[in-house]
Formats: sequence, structure tokens, C-alpha cells
Amino acid sequence: MSQKINLSEVDKEIKQLKRTSELLMDQSERFPALQKNITRILASIKMLEINISDIVELDNEQR
Repeated sequence: MSQKINLSEVDKEIKQLKRTSELLMDQSERFPALQKNITRILASIKMLEINISDIVELDNEQR
């Protein structure tokens, strides 16, 4: 059962995760634990961007 993955959809979800995380970061000034965890989440999101979003952007540029 091989399923194709729609990288454009995954890219959209990654961007939404980033927007949500950045929103939380803006609200975390007085909550150090939240700030540290959001920093880690944003680092993980960056890795997703490198793995997925960059590929999608390169593919779009080649079209």
C-alpha cells in the first residue's frame, strides 16, 4: 500500500505550525518555560523547512 505524499500540503501545514509557534513566542515573554519550549519547537520546524519546504520551493522555481 504505497501512498503518495502531497509535499505542497505538508509545506502548508509546516508554515501553519511556524505561524502558530511564532504567535505563542510573542506571548511567552513572562513565561520562561513556554519560551524555551517554543524555541525548541521552532528549531524542529526549521528542520522540517529544510527537509520539505525548501524542496517544494525549488520544485516551484523549476516549473
